[in-house]
Amino acid sequence: MTNRLTVEIAGLKLANPTMLAAGILGMSGLTLKRVAKAGAGAVVTKSLGLKPRSGYSNPTVVQVEGGLINAMGLPNPGIKHFALEMRETKDIGVPVIVSIYAFTSHEFATVSREAVKAGADGLELNVSCPHAEKTGAEIGQDPRLVEEVVKEVRKNVEKPVFVKLTPNVGNIAEVAEAAERAGADGVTAINTVKAMAINIETARPILGNKVGGLSGLAIKPVAMRCVYEICEAVKIPVVGCGGINTWQDAVEFMEAGASAVQIGTAIATRGLEVFKQVTEGIEAFLEKKRFGSVKEIVGLSHRC
Repeated sequence: MTNRLTVEIAGLKLANPTMLAAGILGMSGLTLKRVAKAGAGAVVTKSLGLKPRSGYSNPTVVQVEGGLINAMGLPNPGIKHFALEMRETKDIGVPVIVSIYAFTSHEFATVSREAVKAGADGLELNVSCPHAEKTGAEIGQDPRLVEEVVKEVRKNVEKPVFVKLTPNVGNIAEVAEAAERAGADGVTAINTVKAMAINIETARPILGNKVGGLSGLAIKPVAMRCVYEICEAVKIPVVGCGGINTWQDAVEFMEAGASAVQIGTAIATRGLEVFKQVTEGIEAFLEKKRFGSVKEIVGLSHRC
């Protein structure tokens, strides 16, 4: 790999523009190290809260055409316990971004401080989980609440703050603008799309929580549209997420305006090799098109 793949987002330096998405292999320091070793430019942890949470009862994941629907219920050991796992990432070699969720702006600030104390290089505020009550998308669908949360976090930490946005809104650009006004360093677009599946033999929803979030190739066009619209509205960096399976997908997101991309569901089907495959493909594309840096293709579709 050459330095033409290097990107800098909100002060975080990445050797390449790929990142592990939150919720996939992000529950221990050792697995985060495995992902970094496999070639990810940065890693994002699973969403962590102030207190331990057991999540929903099984089944929590169902495979559908084009992706997965999950309703895990944000299971996690709590931010203070996860601080022990963060010790394993001291020599990981890539930025570690801690995804956090909370029920109030004050709680978001508290969890953010604990995450930074544990060694987070950056924070990703999960205001977009489609199946968690009184948190997640219930906050992320309201620009006023997003602004309130970001302002409170911004007052309490100096590390880069990203806001992960929900597509389950009428105007996602409006929410991104609220995050930018409040001081967010960047946004991640998108989280999963609210969805469900039914067992036709029993006529009952398959997931224990009935409703979950759809991820994978099926949501790529939705995510693409969201990234494009957000980049038209804000000046802060956008991290693309949703259906990125190949290097072509990554390039498409970057041409739509994403400064980097997150990979999640593709790991389940392609393994950790997907990071190396995507970065090698991007580099070959840049060489073929005679671009000197990956930054040259960011937002290219807006200039055509």
